[in-house]
Amino acid sequence: MNRNAGLWIDHKVAVIVFAAARSGGTEETKRMDSGMEKHVRFSGHAASEGAAEDRRDHQFDVHLDQYYDEVIAQLHDAKSILIFGPGEAKGEFKKRVEHKGLGERIVGVETTDKMTDNQITAKVRDFYKK
Repeated sequence: MNRNAGLWIDHKVAVIVFAAARSGGTEETKRMDSGMEKHVRFSGHAASEGAAEDRRDHQFDVHLDQYYDEVIAQLHDAKSILIFGPGEAKGEFKKRVEHKGLGERIVGVETTDKMTDNQITAKVRDFYKK
């Protein structure tokens, strides 16, 4: 457990960057797809359709938990984790990490826009150079 990690995450993709251990080293990047389609919540339907919607929401939540757990498994060697990204996924992921007893490793949670892999790597590199 001696690596610093940065994680850009949304509901569809997670990009993990392990910062170089020393100056001039290279970063290791892993990309994970959730297999999740866009989550659409429906409103204004009859009560009989509510059960089907609840079932879809539950399936969505279960799938997200599995996705987050797979990402957490990739971060098991990280001594510190910077979490960033757009939307709700970063906060959900933070709660899942805390639920797994690894919350003390989180060094920051930031809101960012969509980023390229190179931008993500540069952000992580710059964060840990401080």
